[in-house]
Amino acid sequence: MAAVAGPGAAAMSDPEGIRSLAERCGAGERAALARAISVVEDRRPGFRKLLARVAGRGRRAHRTGITGPPGAGKSTLAAALAGHWRRDGEEVAIVAVDPTSPRSGGALLGDRVRMAPLQLDRGVFIRSMATRGAGGGLAEAVHDVIDLMEGSGFGRILLETVGVGQTELGVAAAADTVVLALTPEAGDEVQAMKAGLAEVADIFVVNKADRPGARALARQLRDAVGLGRRRAGHGGDSTAPGWVPPVLTAVATTDEGIDAVADAIEEHRRSLAGSGALEARRITRAEARIRAEVRAALEAHLGRVAGGDGFREAARNVAGGGATVYEAARRLLAGGSILSGGEDR
Repeated sequence: MAAVAGPGAAAMSDPEGIRSLAERCGAGERAALARAISVVEDRRPGFRKLLARVAGRGRRAHRTGITGPPGAGKSTLAAALAGHWRRDGEEVAIVAVDPTSPRSGGALLGDRVRMAPLQLDRGVFIRSMATRGAGGGLAEAVHDVIDLMEGSGFGRILLETVGVGQTELGVAAAADTVVLALTPEAGDEVQAMKAGLAEVADIFVVNKADRPGARALARQLRDAVGLGRRRAGHGGDSTAPGWVPPVLTAVATTDEGIDAVADAIEEHRRSLAGSGALEARRITRAEARIRAEVRAALEAHLGRVAGGDGFREAARNVAGGGATVYEAARRLLAGGSILSGGEDR
């Protein structure tokens, strides 16, 4: 059976335990990867050291993000692509980001059901993750999970986003190639071209193309993206120069059109690699993650220095006219040794 990771994993605070788990991940043990993901996702003691040992192996997987509105068939499309790559002998890891249950806080795990046919394949590893309130349709630890999968030897990684609304722009930050799945009869072409999703899409796929309106939707999308548009998303210089996103049609339930989608993903990968944009995109992604970690560390440090009531007292002072917001912020930063008391910005 394909490895479908479970939630239970003990804390890895013991250095020997971390080393052993990392070595087993590097050797391709699926059970070890499942355990490592649980440690990292739950931010248990030792997770940073575990990441350093597994993710620092220098391996490079191609990361394909699949996004789009609810009902677009993203899970079926992901399963069909995984099947295509498996027939070529490649091992595939899938991160399926599910909505968080409002009661339990866990993932609803619908993707495990929809991807059931893959569970008989030992060359496929599936992990469902809960959004846990994270924005952009992505779970907070999804980048780390993908790093673990990459360090465990997977050459193909699929990221399927939650599909709630059309604001899942965070997928672009985690993927090398972004596939936007749309369906006919729902007016998606208008919404997609207005929303930010179209700006991060490298490939458009009109799924469920056996339904009425599919050809018209594909034609409208081609007209929209074929107006001489040179891609400029993902931080400007991190996109392959001259790449014009293709608009493809597919019926993922029957594998119709899946070969063409897989070929487009590979063509985009080659285009990125050949122009140097793939490395630029990965550098941009790493920089954003570093900045986010630094901000989180600074905020945590400031919270410790200010104490439980430090921000509240500063807010009372501002509300009472005793200081401006900028003065209050500067005093808190100076108190935390983050900013000198006399510095003004």
